[in-house]
Amino acid sequence: MVTTAVERSAPMGTIPARRRRLVGLGALLVILVVAGVVSLAVGARALSPAEVWHGLFAAPDADRRLTEIRLIVQTVRVPRTVLAIAAGIALGVGGALIQGYTRNPIADTGLLGVNSGASFAVVTVIAVFGFSHPFQYVWFGFLGAAVAGVVVFGLASIGRGAGNPLTLALAGQGVTVFLAAMTTAISLSDNAALNALRFWNAGSVAGVGFDVIGPVTLFIAVGLVLALTTLPTLNLLNLGDDVARGLGVNIALTRTVGIAAITLLAGAATAACGPIAFLGLMVAHVARYLTGPDYRWLVPYAGLLGAVVLLVCDIVGRLVVRPGELDAGVLVALLGAPFFAVLVWRGKLRNT
Repeated sequence: MVTTAVERSAPMGTIPARRRRLVGLGALLVILVVAGVVSLAVGARALSPAEVWHGLFAAPDADRRLTEIRLIVQTVRVPRTVLAIAAGIALGVGGALIQGYTRNPIADTGLLGVNSGASFAVVTVIAVFGFSHPFQYVWFGFLGAAVAGVVVFGLASIGRGAGNPLTLALAGQGVTVFLAAMTTAISLSDNAALNALRFWNAGSVAGVGFDVIGPVTLFIAVGLVLALTTLPTLNLLNLGDDVARGLGVNIALTRTVGIAAITLLAGAATAACGPIAFLGLMVAHVARYLTGPDYRWLVPYAGLLGAVVLLVCDIVGRLVVRPGELDAGVLVALLGAPFFAVLVWRGKLRNT
């Protein structure tokens, strides 16, 4: 009966809702594939489709020009395309989940302190150990993100407001402010840490190799599996804790698994790319508009939308300031800030 109610709440057209949603998923996959192909061809040096094909599949060639094309495609553009897709999916799914678990329509993965935890860890190890390569500090970024998420969830699970979405939001904000202050203090005392933080905070999918992308993608895959297992019970949680408990949902276990999934997804993406603000917030709302409140559809849509938006922003960033580049995180923020303002404005209108 719960599933039927969720299905009926979604907008219905002349095509049955399930078929319409499947068509939408297929369309998003096609758009993502097209964007991926364009990503391989666009950059400081534009490549033709034939050159992209050669760079991907042709055997090593003695021709210096063709060898250069292979290096551009295989060592630069393929890794950043794969990372943009993986991180976009992770942040999109994480954004949809955090809004569902907190029942807060303007929540983002940064609410758990993930971004600030990763930033603090990266700055600390650079200042203390002098690390300079992403492979050296990305793991500490992921560890910092995970620890911050656990601390926030732990703080929200104790006291009178235990398990309350508002308590989670307040705990996340408190940890975020504290870690941001510590990050600023360390970075201002160390020039290397300040320079690394300045570039890392912009949020970019460039300059990261498969030595980092491979393990990061594994963490994202585990987070996605955990997320998918919680979707039916997440639908029930959004009917209210009392209703969900009456229908047999173990609320504490469900929230624990959900927060673990969000931490894995957002932590891995943030550690590899730096903080990318507003992406999860935006795509979760667009996905909800397209699918309705059923998280079994909303989450896959949010993941694919996140990958498309991040990849397209990365492509646009290579074009707008050629021969230089504008980081994808900057363009996502330029889209996300007015989107957030509109959400707040619409919320105020509803309350008047």
